[in-house]
Amino acid sequence: MDKASITEGKPIRCKAAILRKAGEPLVIEEIQVDPPQAYEVRIKILCTSLCHTDVTFWKLDSGPLARFPRILGHEAVGVVESIGEKVDGFKQGDVVLPVFHPQCEECKECISPKSNWCTKYTNDYLSNTRRYGMTSRFKDSRGEDIHHFIFVSSFTEYTVVDIAHLVKISPEIPVDIAALLSCSVATGLGAAWKVADVEEGSTVVIFGLGAVGLAVAEGVRLLGAAKIIGVDLNPAKFEIGKRFGITDFVNPALCGEKTISEVIREMTDVGADYSFECIGLASLMEEAFKSTRPGSGKTIVLGMEQKALPISLGSYDLLRGRTVCGTLFGGLKPKLDIPILVDRYLKKELNLEDLITHELSFEEINKAFHLLAEGNSIRCIIWMDK
Repeated sequence: MDKASITEGKPIRCKAAILRKAGEPLVIEEIQVDPPQAYEVRIKILCTSLCHTDVTFWKLDSGPLARFPRILGHEAVGVVESIGEKVDGFKQGDVVLPVFHPQCEECKECISPKSNWCTKYTNDYLSNTRRYGMTSRFKDSRGEDIHHFIFVSSFTEYTVVDIAHLVKISPEIPVDIAALLSCSVATGLGAAWKVADVEEGSTVVIFGLGAVGLAVAEGVRLLGAAKIIGVDLNPAKFEIGKRFGITDFVNPALCGEKTISEVIREMTDVGADYSFECIGLASLMEEAFKSTRPGSGKTIVLGMEQKALPISLGSYDLLRGRTVCGTLFGGLKPKLDIPILVDRYLKKELNLEDLITHELSFEEINKAFHLLAEGNSIRCIIWMDK
């Protein structure tokens, strides 16, 4: 009898990396993961990775989004252990991606091809569980509730996810690559393909060469961009960027008295056709906008502003035809578009292996925070069973 049949409908005891205080190392503890309820699936996590969003919430020490204890993590891949009532399309053993961005498949926006914004669910990022509010599926050794994180919580051997946040994928794709498709790669590729729809021969500038920025580069490379400029303070990113089609590099520390946008405009005569901001700083969003060409330049903001600061854009620049838009999850509808990305990888159309720079065991998870903070890691895969 396999473990799934033994544990189905019962609580599971497993290990999880718990955030108990802002900015402090995660603590690996034994927890209880309750069975899935209606519309929910319990997943055995195979591997996960650390995203800058995890780090942002790890540091957060005040406000309604700062909650303790909590299980972070949202970029992962797993296998279905058991399903709750009213769950269709998933069964034990399926390989799945839990994704932070919901798709109910019923609301006006989910049905429309114009947007990936799920009006039924996307406005709620405060609840623990999608349909049950602050009810948690996690308990620590003292029986106290542990908070979820953006409806995924992957820094645990088992988690419970609503079907609106779950995508079934082909088991043929390597699981470490699959994990990247649940956030960073999907965001970058989607922004290039769906939001910008970059034309062949275009000039593109990308602010921030982390996993999202490099995925943007891969996307615009495949669309035939002629000039791809990468902007980053870390010179080590430049060599990596070449593998994703980046042709030119700008280090802001070496711009002297010129602004980044002035340097970009000089490199492109009048400005880039497309600009992608992948860091999440208001000042860089403004520079990205100023880097584009008058008349038709388009700026896509992918980074979440870390302090929720407003940005200031010149009204005359807008009148001259420049546009700016934001995107969450690269404009992709997870259930429809992630399987397409998996298929393109399996057809060897996507270069994603070079995004994985480090691999750690689950017990070493705190090292991933140091690697990312020091700029030494693009994506660090954390294996649950190693």
